[in-house]
Amino acid sequence: MKPELNTIRSMRLAIFCLLAFVVFPSVTRAQVPVFEITPAESWIKFHVKASVSIAGKFDKWDASLVFTSAEESTGVLSIKIQADSVDTGSGMKNGKLKGKDFFDAENSPEITFVSNKFVQTGPETYEVDGDFTIRGVSNPEKLKLTVTGKGTGSGEIKGAMVFNRKDYGMNKGIPFIKIADHVDVDFHLKVKRVSGPPLQTGSNVQPGSPVAAIRAMAQPPAGFRLSDYDFCGLMII
Repeated sequence: MKPELNTIRSMRLAIFCLLAFVVFPSVTRAQVPVFEITPAESWIKFHVKASVSIAGKFDKWDASLVFTSAEESTGVLSIKIQADSVDTGSGMKNGKLKGKDFFDAENSPEITFVSNKFVQTGPETYEVDGDFTIRGVSNPEKLKLTVTGKGTGSGEIKGAMVFNRKDYGMNKGIPFIKIADHVDVDFHLKVKRVSGPPLQTGSNVQPGSPVAAIRAMAQPPAGFRLSDYDFCGLMII
């Protein structure tokens, strides 16, 4: 290769490596959407099939939705509930559910769900895998979500989950009341994007968007060889 061509190629490679290791991370961090959940317009409820009505809500809880990029698949949904805030409308039922046979709120004050995988199943629906913890016992569970208002900056997330109470050590019942094993949990979260770009799926990345620009810029220059990564590595040491 002629010295002039070799010099030009080295310069192009240096520019590519600088973009890959310097520009891309800073652009990505600047383009992360940030969401807030409005508790006053949100709720978490549950119900269990029983010989008498057992249904209620939780009055104290926190939830967050965090993304590491503008792509939906990077989202992490975290919900933390104060177990002793259960409200069935009955003092007797509340006391029983807070007790050691059920929530054991004194020793395990928090009920939590933290997602680890988002899978889109339709235009507005998702399945979310995560770890659910109650009474200090954790198991993998799955949420089903319906999201409305996507791309508008404000929307709603409606979620549902069913779990077996006996998987978490809640094996006893309430005297004279027959209770099913499965518990249905439903929630409604009012969500608002307060900064950053709209979320995008892999299939709806818009031409000219930051995500599309980064993907296009990330293509290596013509003639780029796998061994050239050694050169890029030297640039960041």
